[in-house]
Amino acid sequence: MIDNHNREINYLRISITDRCNLRCVYCMPKEGVSFLGHEDILSYEEILRIVEVAVKTGIIKVRVTGGEPLVRRGVIDFLASLRRIEGLRDISLTTNGILLEEYAEEILNAGIERINISLDSLSPERYRHITRGGDIDRVIRGIRKAHDVGFSPIKINVVAIKGFNDDEIIDFAKLTVDRPYQIRFIEFMPVGESALENSLGYFSNDEVMKVIQSFSTLKPSNREHTRTDGPASVYTLNGAKGEIGFISAMSHEFCSSCNRLRLTADGHLRACLLSDEPTADLKTPLRDGCSDQELETRIKDLINRKPGSYKSGYRQIRRRKCVTNMSSIGG
Repeated sequence: MIDNHNREINYLRISITDRCNLRCVYCMPKEGVSFLGHEDILSYEEILRIVEVAVKTGIIKVRVTGGEPLVRRGVIDFLASLRRIEGLRDISLTTNGILLEEYAEEILNAGIERINISLDSLSPERYRHITRGGDIDRVIRGIRKAHDVGFSPIKINVVAIKGFNDDEIIDFAKLTVDRPYQIRFIEFMPVGESALENSLGYFSNDEVMKVIQSFSTLKPSNREHTRTDGPASVYTLNGAKGEIGFISAMSHEFCSSCNRLRLTADGHLRACLLSDEPTADLKTPLRDGCSDQELETRIKDLINRKPGSYKSGYRQIRRRKCVTNMSSIGG
């Protein structure tokens, strides 16, 4: 479906839980969050019905997120059910990697071949700090297991933070030399109270690129761009097996090409990550017995109300400091 700003909306990110086994400082407040109850979140059957209807509006790509999706019971069967929906061309999963070693082979057998792992430091001590207690060794083992069982591509998401991990940029880039990973540097986005209260330092991807180029030459990737590709600008180092991507939402707004919607665990469809509006409540009509046509109309209406730019929403975030935390949105 083409929205009012001439963008093809074909990508749906699905948060299947707001719960997580980490408490990253830019994602959750220090005191934690009040998690949704079992009845407050969408059932897998409800999510699958929404996806089936969304496909009729033009959605062809789905990414499953959380919280941490692997902490929700029954996730493997859910992924297999997603794979059976006719019309979906691309299904992927984002995880923090803590449970990946245990589940990698089952995820692949469920039909999911692409995976993203969030990893913001290669230092065990720093990783424990930013995740408030996480064990990086479990993540590294999970990444290796994902590679061994056949995931391709494996994308590793790094939030670049000034004064925290900006001295690890070259170390992350070097991971692509001998391994077919895509390291993706993501600009820090001040979403929610947790990010604002921790006063984390913004570090633009222009600066990240300069650091990498002091080590080696970056060349634009010659991989063919597809309709479902995300907003990353992708490069390679000389002779490297992998790639380096840059997602620069703050320094280089890509709203004009934004192709995505987000479904929260509690059943709200969001049109923009950086704004609380517009949204559409899909859970209430679902549980009131709405028809597929009524559900499709709600989805199309939200697409038509998708803003052309997040700038006004970003200013609102800075002023109110109370937008929904990232853990509830799904990233």
